[in-house]
Amino acid sequence: MPWTQGQRTRMMYSMRMPWRRIGRETPVRRTVQGVPLTMPRSHMLPYYAKLKPSYGQNLVALASLLAKAEPGAPLQVLDIGANIGDSALQISAASGAHVLCVEGDRYWAEYLHKNVDGNPKMSVEEVLLLPDGAHAFESSATAVRTNGTTRFVSGESGTDAMPSATASQLRDRNPDFAAVRLVKSDTDGFEPQLVPAVAATWRESKPVLFFEYDPILARAVGIDPDAMWGALAALGYSRVAVWDNAGDPLGQLDIAEVSEHTGSLEPRPVHLGYNFWDVAVCRDDDPIGRAALDELVPLPFSVTPPSA
Repeated sequence: MPWTQGQRTRMMYSMRMPWRRIGRETPVRRTVQGVPLTMPRSHMLPYYAKLKPSYGQNLVALASLLAKAEPGAPLQVLDIGANIGDSALQISAASGAHVLCVEGDRYWAEYLHKNVDGNPKMSVEEVLLLPDGAHAFESSATAVRTNGTTRFVSGESGTDAMPSATASQLRDRNPDFAAVRLVKSDTDGFEPQLVPAVAATWRESKPVLFFEYDPILARAVGIDPDAMWGALAALGYSRVAVWDNAGDPLGQLDIAEVSEHTGSLEPRPVHLGYNFWDVAVCRDDDPIGRAALDELVPLPFSVTPPSA
């Protein structure tokens, strides 16, 4: 069920309350969707999860299905834009997965360590991940933080960003994650470049790719958001499952059809109850990934949520 107007109003009211500006950077301990987490008081995750219990659970369910279908070894997950470690910890708790958490913002990396250090299923890389062949830009990258998430823009001091690494460098220095089976990416606009690069680097293990698709943020950082669909198709990806950004399914479609529908996200379709898509894609030669998508998102795609 999409966000209702009442839910949106309550969320905006909470975000704008004067008390949220008091001690907003104070670390607090919260249990969110069953996982205890340390976070700044200003982080919006507890409010999203309270208003929409399905928030983020599509990713957790996908990991669980993949792990159940391939029980021989722990599921290997790459979490790009790990933030405070909430997705990684929920995935691991539900599926037993081992997760390589990648975080490029020093601010969130501090909280990530507070939450995952000492957990033998968690590994952390403090890097700003780039596609192979990209030029390092941490010297001019500035973090823009809003409500518990970060996007990087070029400019000024660049003191916020970690050193950069390419997808190939990341894999080479993490041999325990040579067979990544699930990739999650939340980098506020860089997905159209980064996701195909990661898919190419780990092509041998046929990872299912789960990411936020927000063409407005992609264009803001100078990236063509629709170029990724052809790049993924060239790597053998064929089937696409789509949810709204609250985790409610919108349906499945072929990767060749996606660009016909992405225009519905510009401007943001708030009248439909969402702002952008969560997307999962699997390869044509991955029956386990396809079965997982079929179970989670069985209906044909429509930009209008079924219950809207």
